[in-house]
Amino acid sequence: MAHQKESQPTPWDFLEEYRGGIFSGTWPTIPELFQISVRRYPDRPCFTVYEPDRVSLTYREAHARILTVAQYLRSLGVEHGDRVAVTGKNSPEWAIAYLATLFAGGIVVPIDYQLHDGEIGNLIAAGGAKVLFVDEERWDHFAGAGAGTGGKGLAAVISLSPKKDRYIYEMKAERDHPVVAAKSEEVAAIMFTSGTTGRPKGVVLTHENFVSDCLLAQANLTILHTDVFYALLPIHHSYCMLAVFMESFSVGAETVFGKRVAVSQILHDLRAAQVTMFLGVPMLFNKLLAGIMRGIREKGVVVYGLIRFLMWKSGLIKKMTGKNPGKKLFHSVLEKASLSSIRICISGGGPLAPSVFRQYNQLGIDFVQGYGLTETSPILTLNPIYHYKETSVGKVLPRTDVRILNPDSRGVGEIVVKGPMVMQGYYQMPEETAAVFTEDGYFRTGDLGYLDSENYLYLTGRAKNLIVSEGGKNVYPEEIENEFQLHDEVAQILVRGYQADRAKKSELIEALVFPNGDLFAGAGPEQIKARIDEIVGEVNQRLQPYQRINRTIIVEEEMEMTSTKKIKRNTVDSSAAPE
Repeated sequence: MAHQKESQPTPWDFLEEYRGGIFSGTWPTIPELFQISVRRYPDRPCFTVYEPDRVSLTYREAHARILTVAQYLRSLGVEHGDRVAVTGKNSPEWAIAYLATLFAGGIVVPIDYQLHDGEIGNLIAAGGAKVLFVDEERWDHFAGAGAGTGGKGLAAVISLSPKKDRYIYEMKAERDHPVVAAKSEEVAAIMFTSGTTGRPKGVVLTHENFVSDCLLAQANLTILHTDVFYALLPIHHSYCMLAVFMESFSVGAETVFGKRVAVSQILHDLRAAQVTMFLGVPMLFNKLLAGIMRGIREKGVVVYGLIRFLMWKSGLIKKMTGKNPGKKLFHSVLEKASLSSIRICISGGGPLAPSVFRQYNQLGIDFVQGYGLTETSPILTLNPIYHYKETSVGKVLPRTDVRILNPDSRGVGEIVVKGPMVMQGYYQMPEETAAVFTEDGYFRTGDLGYLDSENYLYLTGRAKNLIVSEGGKNVYPEEIENEFQLHDEVAQILVRGYQADRAKKSELIEALVFPNGDLFAGAGPEQIKARIDEIVGEVNQRLQPYQRINRTIIVEEEMEMTSTKKIKRNTVDSSAAPE
């Protein structure tokens, strides 16, 4: 695609100063984008962690370490286009390993460190990795005496932890090696979304996919070089990788790596680092909001009623005038929750209830919701803070063509997309790749939704999760599940269809509920079931008749979840429901 300058100023206009120097073409590669930030902000903090004291690298220091590790990878025989796997907890070392691979001309294979050793080994083999960067917990399996087949086929295993041998920061090449840099249209990463049993499915993403998405997203979200991002979600996942890691260094901002997903550690890091950009998944934001509102409720009925009235008024003023009185009105509330420094919260990785979105905005926090998939690098839409819509997942990014395939009477159909952020395909899977593209080249997301007149997108659910009611109505289980997000007693809920009469093709609706054990301490099974049934009854009253839950099943064990805290529907035993 030839470069075309937009008629209006854009957040990526700064690239013009470096075009023809550091890079050429439409978009820089990821290493070129990082080099631009090193040139612009050499002495600003780049990568930071609290262990427990603050340890930080400036852009200049991070760049020097990246180049050293890149040269070491070259000395190990990593050539242009070779794959390097990275698995471990969030850390500056993880970031250095990722970028060093790209600076060496290689391709990164990021792997979920929460998988079992055998699954990680399977993905290393599937990606054809030549070198592995690994955390201390996995070191013995992949590099130690008991490695077995864990590190088979690897030229080297390098530690991301100083507690083990071959620590990344201690590895140096004995001489300089030439590097054949990747081009913008060449592959940057292979992202394995799942498939650890059987043949894994790897999403192939180029430098252009990532960089275009990173910068185009800033049309709907203003990011400053003074911002402090908090990398709490697993960085191997495309959401945190792009929306925190890459967005941050694209503008010269700071990334603080959260090492433990523990409330005490999160609150410490938010306060100590004065985080301004806080990205999370709906479950995290639900829990934080529930804690805030519980604290307000404990002040008594009168105070609670007054604060809720002020929240309503604050939200109304913000919506109508764009001014944000909540930040001052509720400063003490936000300070207690370690959120007073937050400029923007961003929720992704799943649907967020509009009521949650609304209450954060009422409290004075600019709250942003987005939508995307690993196959789209991942961001496709973001809700701009200057014109947000609580029930929408945001406005479609510039240069991105989102359409609705075969819309029904509500305008709902499958969401399909074309744009510079759409993947090249699935790694070595031509048939699977062909199956997810339309004849005219649009990527089929598998999600259902509709667009409004201002190009804002609204999600209704996954196509494969669709329930067809007895009256022939389409029911989207995610819409029903959203109604439970502020009910603390429900730790997890999965809504799905079931056939009461196998002769009929229509379905009734059931809810599988895993109760919050902390809130039911000392309660018996009958009491728990009675309270859950009561909550389901309350929600049913808010739903359309054809959406109402017909039966509720209490599950005794937590349902398996992805790294972004979504229930893995295909792993929930279909026999959990009685006939």
